[in-house]
Amino acid sequence: MSKKNVLVTGGAGYIGSHAVKKLIENGDNPIILDNFSTGNKWALQDCEFFDCDLLDNNKLKGIFAKNSFDYVMHFAGKSLVGESVQKPSLYYENNVSGSINLLNACIDSDIDKIIFSSSAAVYGDPKSELINENHQTKPKNPYGQSKLFIEKILEDAFIAYGVSSISFRYFNAAGADPLGTIGEFHEPETHLIPNVIMKLISQKNSKKLKIFGDTYQTKDGTCVRDYIHVNDIASAHIKAFDFLDKNSKSHIFNLGNGSGFSVLEVINTVKNKLNLNKISYEIAPPRNGDPAVLVADSAKANSLLNWNPNNSNIENIINDAINWHRSNNL
Repeated sequence: MSKKNVLVTGGAGYIGSHAVKKLIENGDNPIILDNFSTGNKWALQDCEFFDCDLLDNNKLKGIFAKNSFDYVMHFAGKSLVGESVQKPSLYYENNVSGSINLLNACIDSDIDKIIFSSSAAVYGDPKSELINENHQTKPKNPYGQSKLFIEKILEDAFIAYGVSSISFRYFNAAGADPLGTIGEFHEPETHLIPNVIMKLISQKNSKKLKIFGDTYQTKDGTCVRDYIHVNDIASAHIKAFDFLDKNSKSHIFNLGNGSGFSVLEVINTVKNKLNLNKISYEIAPPRNGDPAVLVADSAKANSLLNWNPNNSNIENIINDAINWHRSNNL
């Protein structure tokens, strides 16, 4: 198969940088576009990159005019749920308007294949423990709403312009590249696994870990979530090429592990991996809107993309995350 030129927006971010690494391993030619508002320059791989904001339409058009891309992987966007509630206009401008600018640049350059980083946040409150792509979409925050808007725009883009797309609805991305060269780092960090690891490795913060609720109808009373290794997400994007080449349309796929892990299971796994005798934590009141169980049904991706989350058992995820944090003194 010939080498593909792939524009990767947000390629210096957590998931984007792992996708770039997979593209290089696959023999393709990724080109990164990032404004480094949340991405990190240390995450850049050995490939060409452009420092550009998707809201800078003139600069974006200039990049497309001077370069040839076969596919676009679109990871760029704001992604903090709480911030989106406080600053909804920021999320609609960055995520939606930025994506429209990107789509228009693709149309003008006759690029007709886009792989979009969406989110399970489009579903809102789950109506079943296993969520498939036919589950109702009712986002509870502007972040999820912005992702759903972009999915709808891509549906219309196929009808009007023949632009084919895949929207991957991620559940909880976690872990890091096993070599420890790239991994998860956000400021602020809002995700459970890195927060637990950083707390227990550094011991810099004397505050106890908080568990929000322990009376849910689950095996140990704490919330259950679907964690998927970031490299499994990246692998799905590689498999998307062949599928899009053969299936011109706007498609939606869940990407998840299909098995849930509770908050206590995550904490105890980290404790065991770090050889700690015990962990000090406190039970806080449940957060409003937190469902007891949120787990993906990824059968569609398994069947149509021949994709499996081979790295996504909890031991693997936490091993790689710990290796990353230790390697980088986080």
